[in-house]
Amino acid sequence: MSTELKEEIRSRYAEAARQASAGAGCVGPSCCEENGCCGDAGPDAFGAALYDPDVRGDLPETAVLASLGCGNPTAVAELRAGEAVLDLGSGGGIDVLLSAKRVGPTGLAYGVDMTDEMLELARRNATEAGVSNAHFLKGEIESVPLPTGSIDVVISNCVVNLSTDKQRVLDEIFRVLRPGGRIGISDVVAEDRLSPDERAERGSYVGCIAGALSRREYEQGLRAAGFDDISVRFTHRVADGMHSAIVQAIKAA
Repeated sequence: MSTELKEEIRSRYAEAARQASAGAGCVGPSCCEENGCCGDAGPDAFGAALYDPDVRGDLPETAVLASLGCGNPTAVAELRAGEAVLDLGSGGGIDVLLSAKRVGPTGLAYGVDMTDEMLELARRNATEAGVSNAHFLKGEIESVPLPTGSIDVVISNCVVNLSTDKQRVLDEIFRVLRPGGRIGISDVVAEDRLSPDERAERGSYVGCIAGALSRREYEQGLRAAGFDDISVRFTHRVADGMHSAIVQAIKAA
């Protein structure tokens, strides 16, 4: 990832963490315009609105305020008691906390993030929520600080599109998964008809739009990494020709 772009992303999410810590999360049309995080579909295309109100009510307010994703990966990951789950780009920790509760005390939920402010916020949220099986690690999603074959499920919420080396990310996901492991990722994905330049016209890289893969590119990347049973399914529109999507695949046993 280019140093300049990485620092731009880190700065944007560090500020988001500070806003959430102050009780002022990224909500409303003006926030979307300022941060470039909503494409042209409006504020309901991203963030806490994509979680069931009952789910949000069981979490610390700052975890909800820091939610900047484009879906709810824990809703499709079919997490089971005792599993080890990894969230790439875990931010304020909302998906890690939900995962930790679903896998129970015999399971583990890891979050990897490169932003110190988000990691500090996530750890505070875990303490406030009384979740002891959530662990937050500093690292980049292109080089996950976990052993090979140590994870049952990898989730991520609108973060893979931020990497400029997405194949390396997909390869890392495959590496850390155990045989039979699976992924349940929410991400912005473009229709195959859009060129990279056309995607960039619809929103910024930092805002999760310009860096999105097309559906075909995502499928090809997963296949190249070694995955089977690949599915990239659009859920809701975030910009013209671009959608939030659920990405699923399995590492063969």
